[in-house]
Amino acid sequence: MITDLLEDGNQSSLGEFILLGVSDWPQFELLLFVLILISYTMTLLGNTTIILVSSLDPHLHTPMYFFLSNLSFLDLCYTTSVGPQMLLNFRSTHKSISWAGCVAQLYIALSLGSTECLMLAIMAYDRYASICQPLRYTAIMSHRFCLQLAATAWLCSFGNSMLHTIRTMRLPRCGRNQIDSLFCEVPALLKLACVDTSANEAEVLASSVIILLVPLGFILMSYGYIGAAVLKISSAKGRIKAFNTCASHLAVVLLFYGTAISMYLQPPSSYSQHRGKIVSLFYTMVTPMLNPIIYTLRNKEDVKGALVKLMVISRAGLHGQGHIH
Repeated sequence: MITDLLEDGNQSSLGEFILLGVSDWPQFELLLFVLILISYTMTLLGNTTIILVSSLDPHLHTPMYFFLSNLSFLDLCYTTSVGPQMLLNFRSTHKSISWAGCVAQLYIALSLGSTECLMLAIMAYDRYASICQPLRYTAIMSHRFCLQLAATAWLCSFGNSMLHTIRTMRLPRCGRNQIDSLFCEVPALLKLACVDTSANEAEVLASSVIILLVPLGFILMSYGYIGAAVLKISSAKGRIKAFNTCASHLAVVLLFYGTAISMYLQPPSSYSQHRGKIVSLFYTMVTPMLNPIIYTLRNKEDVKGALVKLMVISRAGLHGQGHIH
């Protein structure tokens, strides 16, 4: 659908883009290939495990694990939208991506990144309701309300991404097709335009404020209330338990928002390609790998118990099949 809207807008739709990646540092290509392959494999394993455990163990059918499963699914899709193409280009002499492939990559990655911003804010609200409104928590975070929050985050983000994808890809590039980046993303694509992009830059900046700074402000405000509530808890054990339920989420927020803000809350005209490549590699490959590790470390008893139960059930099933045969 998006490609239909764009095809008449730019002659590059008939060709392809060259992803320069780290071609200026060819000695690092093999190293990056190995590191990204390891990171991508760990991301697949870690996030898939969280989704399976959260869905199969009834004790984890809570709002926190519902949103955590959403976050894990986001990370799986986000990394998959860019990771395989990176790996292919690192081992190829012709580092190209089709025009349609670039459109799809830009749209999907931007949509999922925006959704993650909103999802982290929703998770902060869940923690606020759990700690500051414990008696009303079940009524506030009903299953229907959780579904509505998640659906709103997904729909708003995909709508926002469609706007930026269409606006960015319709810019005339005068035959330029070499993207000095690891994958198709807005700042690098704006660099290819052969017209004034100040209007596009202003739109990106305004959107980034809404998608990044507003949710971040909401998260910080939520944790301000949470911090005040935790300090009122009389027992040290209670304070530690409350802190542990929030620490993993805060760590993920710092990782994701820190890198995303440094990437998008600056004019693309002042965008540093070398720094941009490192930052984009971090928030597309490293952060999705670390998220399940951070959450399982802080909630290891829940996850460990669920994994043990699943292993026992799977073994019992295998033994049962053996007896049947």
